[in-house]
Amino acid sequence: MSTVVITGAARGQGAAHAAALADAGYALVLADRMDDAGQRVAAGLRERGADARYYSLDVGDEGGWSALAAQLEDEAQPVVGLVNNAGILRYGRIADTDSATWLLHDRVNALGAFLGIRALAPLMREGGSIVNVSSTAALVGTAGYAAYSASKAAVIALTRVAAIEYAPSVRVNAICPGGVDTPMNDDEPVGGSSTGAPLGRRARPEEISPLVRYLVSDASSFVTGSVLTIDGGLTAT
Repeated sequence: MSTVVITGAARGQGAAHAAALADAGYALVLADRMDDAGQRVAAGLRERGADARYYSLDVGDEGGWSALAAQLEDEAQPVVGLVNNAGILRYGRIADTDSATWLLHDRVNALGAFLGIRALAPLMREGGSIVNVSSTAALVGTAGYAAYSASKAAVIALTRVAAIEYAPSVRVNAICPGGVDTPMNDDEPVGGSSTGAPLGRRARPEEISPLVRYLVSDASSFVTGSVLTIDGGLTAT
């Protein structure tokens, strides 16, 4: 059975992506820092018959990624996918954002994706797919999102470079959800930026997961270096 690693998998989008990929028959490594919640998600998937385990990981820690890569390399199951989903959002205008908050966004949202790619792409010797979760905040300006937007824009730039450097064996793509109804968004104003989208609401996490499943699978075998929006029409306005 082929293995996919998902970061930020203890709740929200990550947990939804894990369920979708479990249904597709992948073995899963659910990585997060929320240990109790992550263990519960993994246990729930195992009750449904999935091969799922939890791994405690700080995505901004280089040593943690190295340890995970070493463990996976020792195992027989090939690694075919990585979903860099872990992220944070601290809403605040530029004048109210301190450097520590800026650097925290960079560490989790951008550095975490970089370290994940660097650690796990070499394990995908028979081909694989990396999906980086960016955001429409990287594509359009919205007041109060400076640190978040900049870190997610870095994810898009990283995606394009990684797609070139790791081709043809590993495909690397980014998705840009609009507002998604998850606990990460609790720091935003009500509705966030989603109220301006033609569909007029935030997405449910499970509405994003089919795109992740597609990009991980061989159905997207000719898709790499792409940035795909899934935003209820937000960037069409």
